[in-house]
Amino acid sequence: MPLMLDEVLALPAVSVLRDTDRQRLERSLPTLPQGADWRWLENTLALLATLGADAQMLVAAIVDAAGLTADTLKALPLEAGEAALLEGLAAEQQVRALHAEQRQGSDPEGLRRLLLAMTQDLRVVPILLARHLARLRHAVAEGSDEALALAKLTRDIHAPLANRLGIWQLKWELEDLAFRVLEPDAYRRIARLLDDKRRDREDYIAQFRRELSEAVAAAGIQADVAGRPKHIYSIWRKMQKKNLPFEGLYDLRAVRVLVDETAQCYAVLGLVHARWLPVPGEFDDYIARPKANDYRSLHTCVVGPGGKIVEVQIRTREMHAHAELGVAAHWRYKEGGAGDAALERKVAWMRKLLDASHEEGGADLQAGLDHELVEDRIYALSPKGEVIDLPQGATPLDFAYRVHTEVGHRCRGAKVDGRIVPLDYKLNTGQRVEIMTGKVSEPRRDWLLPGNRFLVSARSREKVRAWFRKLDRERNQQAGREILERELKRMGQADAVLDDILPRFHVSSIEALWIQLALGEIGPHQVVRALGEARKATQAAATEPAQAALIMHKTADDDAARPGVSVAGVDNLLVHIARCCQPVPGEPVAGYLSKRRGLAMHRANCSALQRMVAADPARWMPVSWEDAGSRQRVEIAMTAIDRRYLLRDVSNLIAQENLHVGNIHGNSNTRDGRTRLTIQVQVRDFDQLSQLISKLAALPGVEDVRRN
Repeated sequence: MPLMLDEVLALPAVSVLRDTDRQRLERSLPTLPQGADWRWLENTLALLATLGADAQMLVAAIVDAAGLTADTLKALPLEAGEAALLEGLAAEQQVRALHAEQRQGSDPEGLRRLLLAMTQDLRVVPILLARHLARLRHAVAEGSDEALALAKLTRDIHAPLANRLGIWQLKWELEDLAFRVLEPDAYRRIARLLDDKRRDREDYIAQFRRELSEAVAAAGIQADVAGRPKHIYSIWRKMQKKNLPFEGLYDLRAVRVLVDETAQCYAVLGLVHARWLPVPGEFDDYIARPKANDYRSLHTCVVGPGGKIVEVQIRTREMHAHAELGVAAHWRYKEGGAGDAALERKVAWMRKLLDASHEEGGADLQAGLDHELVEDRIYALSPKGEVIDLPQGATPLDFAYRVHTEVGHRCRGAKVDGRIVPLDYKLNTGQRVEIMTGKVSEPRRDWLLPGNRFLVSARSREKVRAWFRKLDRERNQQAGREILERELKRMGQADAVLDDILPRFHVSSIEALWIQLALGEIGPHQVVRALGEARKATQAAATEPAQAALIMHKTADDDAARPGVSVAGVDNLLVHIARCCQPVPGEPVAGYLSKRRGLAMHRANCSALQRMVAADPARWMPVSWEDAGSRQRVEIAMTAIDRRYLLRDVSNLIAQENLHVGNIHGNSNTRDGRTRLTIQVQVRDFDQLSQLISKLAALPGVEDVRRN
């Protein structure tokens, strides 16, 4: 008969529930849904109780078993922690479906990564392991058709999770039950071998225990000495791994010694080795060097009475709790803050543990992995359900190159969850990505520009660079030259001299600089910035200390205060910014003394200035920027494909740069589908203007951005 809610709440396993928890459950679940997973709920709760589950974990397990819809769950009076646990449990359903879709786990490692990436609360893992074991027990006992699918899921997902998290109390049974279903003949053969000599083995272990207990007691150490149960799957794995017959296994006869303190572990080890001969090469100190899952114990094998090999494990009682309960033990052992620190280490480790490809619990992860959390990775899905591991912030183009280099080279577009997205779209864990490809390999050079954000992965960028390196030198030079000339023209610096900045990029020729640009090793914005810095240095060296500082006067039609300017030997002179070229701090400038408006500041390469100076050279005056602390108004022209939210994206970007917009004027052309925007904005200096233009150019659909 199915359980009723009052029966569930009366179970000993839920004794830790508070009265308020019980009342919330009674209000939320007055009637039990038909078809809910009540059949194995009692089993699940009992397993969670042995793991020391808290009240929120038990509530989440009960509500989860009710099988409620998402809308019904939202209406329940759940605590935040309970809701987070239920979200994590729901994530397993997606992994379960993907496992079936992959022909029962062709990529189990990727699925395990995906499951942990979607699990925000660590407590989800013990719940889903207990729930799965309860279902598997029920299916095996009933001989149901579901047993085979559950056993495969156990083998690929749940047993390795329990193993790597060190929850061995569940791990052993998960492995043995799955082995019993998937390999029934091998299971029965080993079980029969264990039964055939069980009495002799138990009698021998009893004698060994008595001798060891007496030796430990004589040394004044309080210890529990017990036989250690053997598990069928672990025996079979060891036989396969070491290519040994059943009789050749050392640890068929095994005892475990539990003491109070770490120092006593080594004292008992000394007693064991003094009494019986150690087997060479069969000693492991997992206290000094814990396993990757924080397992700690001393392991040794000795030649016992009658020349038979006996395995001895020695650990403290707290170590034993951690060995049996793994990550779940942290809810039981939190003393003086040490448990909290250990839990944080465990969380960090758990978030990276699935990067190891081997299933052996004793295989250590590589050094330094503890501090690399899974939050630094995302796990997207291919159309076939394969899990693709990517860095945080990865794009569909990163995804394409992660699948295969040629897929990346031929990438022309992408769909995420069935919707077309731009190639710089930021992917999230669990999204399904489909790459649309062309017939020929044709990566684009602008994929390498940092401001465009097409590629986050360094590996992906290197694959694109490698493709372009194969092109002949002349083509790369031409491509780099076009990239730089386009940027300089956009910034109004088409006549810039590059020779002085070549050492900054560790090149000796402009041709080498072009190649660096073509391969994406540097960006055009870096060249523009270097030019600005070189100009500032030249101006500073050319300005004599005796030059007087000119305090600029704000004119009636100026919206912003003008930056300071130094004019050799002149003071109290009215200065204004020439509207024809609108120079900004950091650019080379020159002055022209007009008859009525004082000194007009022009860009040094301004064509209007050159015409006026040619007509009257005496009016030319040398000037330089003094302090770039104030802001200067400039006008930017932008051409883009007409699309929704273009103006919003432009405004948001300028706001993110903390700049003030004077005016934005747009003009759409229905014939060519393009919009032309004129943007008035106040900038601090030339570098800030250069950065703004580069970021505007990286917006989706933008074809050209330049300074008016």
